[in-house]
Amino acid sequence: MKSDIEIAQEAELYPITKIAEGIGLSEEDLECYGKYKAKISNECLRRLKKEKDGKLILVTAINPTPAGEGKTTISVGLSQAMAKIGKKAVLALREPSLGPCFGVKGGAAGGGYAQVVPMEDINLHFTGDFHAITSANNLLAALLDNHIQQGNVLRIDTRQIVWKRCLDMNDRALRNIVIGLGSKSDGFVREDHFVITVASEIMAILCLAEDMADLKARLARIIVAYDLDGKPVTAGDLQAVGPMAALLKDALKPNLVQTLEHTPVLIHGGPFANIAHGCNSVMATRTAMKLGDYVITEAGFGADLGAEKFLDIKCRMAGIAPDAVVLVATIRALKYNAGVAVADLKQENVEALKKGSVNLKKHIANLKKYGLPVAVTINRFAEDTEAEIHALEEICAAEGVAFAVSEVFAKGGEGATKLAELVVSLTEQEKHFAPIYENELSLEVKIEKIASEIYGAKDVEFSSAAAKELKRLSTLGFDHVPVCIAKTQYSLSDDPKALGAPKDFTFHIREVYVSAGAGFVVALAGSILSMPGLPASPAAYRIDVDDDGRITGLS
Repeated sequence: MKSDIEIAQEAELYPITKIAEGIGLSEEDLECYGKYKAKISNECLRRLKKEKDGKLILVTAINPTPAGEGKTTISVGLSQAMAKIGKKAVLALREPSLGPCFGVKGGAAGGGYAQVVPMEDINLHFTGDFHAITSANNLLAALLDNHIQQGNVLRIDTRQIVWKRCLDMNDRALRNIVIGLGSKSDGFVREDHFVITVASEIMAILCLAEDMADLKARLARIIVAYDLDGKPVTAGDLQAVGPMAALLKDALKPNLVQTLEHTPVLIHGGPFANIAHGCNSVMATRTAMKLGDYVITEAGFGADLGAEKFLDIKCRMAGIAPDAVVLVATIRALKYNAGVAVADLKQENVEALKKGSVNLKKHIANLKKYGLPVAVTINRFAEDTEAEIHALEEICAAEGVAFAVSEVFAKGGEGATKLAELVVSLTEQEKHFAPIYENELSLEVKIEKIASEIYGAKDVEFSSAAAKELKRLSTLGFDHVPVCIAKTQYSLSDDPKALGAPKDFTFHIREVYVSAGAGFVVALAGSILSMPGLPASPAAYRIDVDDDGRITGLS
């Protein structure tokens, strides 16, 4: 079979104006970036607020494994399948980060015949949103250090600077650095840190902001440091809001592209779900809900991360709720959860499938706690046998959830028409959505509730530094905000090697900090890092461009 990039490069794309026309937008509603990409104008965004909302479908998955799950591929294929059965559907996705594109994945725009295009643009610089976020973040860092250099009128305690620089690339050497070396005019010497752009608070702010006014209000609340009296110093105090907003002016607008089958896609924002809240922007989701009768969106990594944060953070802040949830798995990933070696995953093994399904069952149970209709789909591979598929169908029936096979990688929208029909029926069911915890609970109790209810932990152990910071944040009035737990994506626990559905373990919180502009408190668990590193053989080694400008290896 052809590679993803070969399929994408051979596809016939429609002009983006034609895609827009199909969802009721005119050329005047767009700000075009060439023939196949556009941003939606502010005037159009304001007008659309008056329109009726379509149904919202959340696509999530079991914990990721080396065997692959294909959540984005299913999301793209489902939107194409919706069009196949005559439904007006819009897809709302995150923008890929350069970090995993050059690190592990080599691309993150779907796969096979279920992709968003132009694939190379989307995976690389796209419309420059991530560059704008990176620049705004680092402008704030520069203004902070300059303020101290120029006399430090705000009496910033240089031992309590919490703002970090960012870069949208996996670069482990920048996790912990020393700046200000050289002469007196080069600034003061201090330890500094980098996070990957998708884990930055600016990314979270852009994804949660409702409009420019809300964006600026959130930027103003960012805590960059504490003064000598222990009081927060904000971006507003540093007069940084205006110039940061100027850099983010265009990045705030959602991007319109298309799938291989020409269904419309809004791609905007891109926080990771393991170290951030893992959802595309509120503006893109809400806009999609005004443009389509059915909106398919996804949340990053497994349901314990992306879906939990989508439901407990994004839905709470935006006042939205999904009408149905699709949980993605693969036969081979379930066998991997039973301890089957990667080399043996293509062999039929019904017993291993049944054993590994504990991970799937835990995610089903978790999603049901939110009062939402749930369906399970498998991203089918050629080696999946009928016996294995039948066994999984029986498992889902026993769990009381609907089941459908998807073959979108090989067949595009035609490979998921049954899933599309199933999802449409799910959206008509009664739902009783509620977040897993109430805002009024303390931060410690919120963390403990997620750890026990969603992860399966018996208790939570807070480091002395985390416990101290939680006490300070409570004193500062941040008890009322949601929590965003950063942990490994490979396990329900904080141990990446604990597969299946671990129970009765202790969940470890090593660090806590507030993202005041985003509106949540981040709790880092286990050994999770906010600046990933490259693997021994990064995907970058396989990416190239020929003399005609044609990119290869990006898949």
